[in-house]
Amino acid sequence: MSFEEMPPVFRKVIAEWSPPRPLTKPPAPFLFRVHADGNDHSGIRIIATDFQSNTFQAIKSRHQLEDLRDDIGIGGSWSEFIDYVTTSLKSGDVKLVMEDLYESGGASHAKLIAQKAKGMPRLSISLGKLVNGAASEAMANLSLELYKEFKDVQRLLIEEQESKYQLTKVVAAEQEKNVTLQKQLDMLLYSRKHKLQKISDRDNSDSTSVMVSQDSPDKHAAYNPSSTKGANRVVPAHRRSKVRGAVLDDTEDDA
Repeated sequence: MSFEEMPPVFRKVIAEWSPPRPLTKPPAPFLFRVHADGNDHSGIRIIATDFQSNTFQAIKSRHQLEDLRDDIGIGGSWSEFIDYVTTSLKSGDVKLVMEDLYESGGASHAKLIAQKAKGMPRLSISLGKLVNGAASEAMANLSLELYKEFKDVQRLLIEEQESKYQLTKVVAAEQEKNVTLQKQLDMLLYSRKHKLQKISDRDNSDSTSVMVSQDSPDKHAAYNPSSTKGANRVVPAHRRSKVRGAVLDDTEDDA
């Protein structure tokens, strides 16, 4: 990784005087930008301005940055060093210290100091003051780059919103489909339950009819053996009396 691959860093910073000037109006807020140097992509360029009378710049080559890394004691690879510098300037504790060297009270140079976190190595980069046309050009470039950054962020936001909108439509369509399917499933289950209930009721009705039919008096009479035993009994032939003629009652002889 090189500084050329590093996205530009924009940040607002509050300036302070060194030594402190309690009777002087506090400095205006500064905006600074850190990006790869156009002439040396392995180096960086820093512009800090209050868009009034103080504009500072620093251009650091790869060699100067390596010396800075040795001075502050950051080990590891070059990519790790770039990541440390970027993170420190973007989200760490950053301040701009202006030193009062002019008799007129103006600052001739400043230091951009950044620390990734408390207790970690602190970056300190000296910046020289720009005046006249150079200062105006630096402020114009920073303003233009800031506008480009704003448009890029705006474009990404619009794309994100469009993506979110499309995703919302898909989710809504899926929810509507699920509701429709649930309704169809409920109707199917209700119809099936209704049919099963009708079959159950019919089976119960048939069973009741059979039981009533079996318990009726006519049914008992038709299937009671004792009711037909005497009427249909047949006397065996060898026990039947054979009547060959009339039996005469001779009353006179008895007399």
